[in-house]
Amino acid sequence: MARLVAVEGDITQFEVDAIVNAANSSLLGGGGVDGAIHRAAGPELLAACERLLGCATGDAKATPGFRLPAKWVFHAVGPVWHGGGRGEDELLTSCYRRCMELAREYKATSIAFPAISTGVYRFPQEAAARIAVRTVAEHAESSGVSIVHFVCFNSETLAIYERLLAS
Repeated sequence: MARLVAVEGDITQFEVDAIVNAANSSLLGGGGVDGAIHRAAGPELLAACERLLGCATGDAKATPGFRLPAKWVFHAVGPVWHGGGRGEDELLTSCYRRCMELAREYKATSIAFPAISTGVYRFPQEAAARIAVRTVAEHAESSGVSIVHFVCFNSETLAIYERLLAS
């Protein structure tokens, strides 16, 4: 059984097998978590992402972690929130499921997730956290992951995850 924990911190500092990047569909960097991961990993990450030729919303692709303490980066493209009527929940679920599938494929037993789509993509934090916890818990055993870190960028997000993980 995988252990799921919530922590507040900088995802680029986590010593895990894989960190998840809340990427845009170009995979060529951006703001927020995406920009921080690209800066910390170094220019080799951008070159690796260019070779992937983008990624569809709801999907995820893997690259090495380069200068990060993580061996792998799973670039997940979450949905932009448009009110919930455009399949946003399903697309976000797909992001987390694909990352867990990549964990199995790349033999990652530890993984760190940001709160995908809750920044500039405006997905409501509570709903996004419920999807994240439920989807990861459903797929953790089959993926071979033993520990999942939900890395929160502030105390408000941390409180949501802690409450969901305690129930």
